[in-house]
Amino acid sequence: MFSCDETRTDPEPQKTPEELATEDLAGNASETWTVAGGGSVQRDGRSETNIYQNFEITFNTNRTYQTANSNSLFDANGNWNFAQGRVDIFVLSGSAPASGQEVSFTRNNNNLTLQFNIPAPAGARVQAVAGSYTFNLRRKQ
Repeated sequence: MFSCDETRTDPEPQKTPEELATEDLAGNASETWTVAGGGSVQRDGRSETNIYQNFEITFNTNRTYQTANSNSLFDANGNWNFAQGRVDIFVLSGSAPASGQEVSFTRNNNNLTLQFNIPAPAGARVQAVAGSYTFNLRRKQ
């Protein structure tokens, strides 16, 4: 016997690891992360927070990004995609030193940590920013 009062709710489909990782970076549409408000930046283990104290990066679910106050380390905008077969590493498009590098990320609530390396090629412009970076960012409210 069936009752007219029965309502059937289908369970929500499980999100893929890529969908979950996209939400970690971009939320439901876009998410802005900043050094201001308690973040920090290190290069080769030395603090460079003062250089990037006003840095912001916004990730969008359509795989675009925008930055502000990056001191030419990042492009002002471009696209981002996950590294081949990985959902904990992304690559930014563009021509700035951080572009094309594999950036690993971890999110813990309102904190996002980005880690990447800029190799030291022969070019003096990139050599000035070469090193191993850790950006500890806070979600902008």
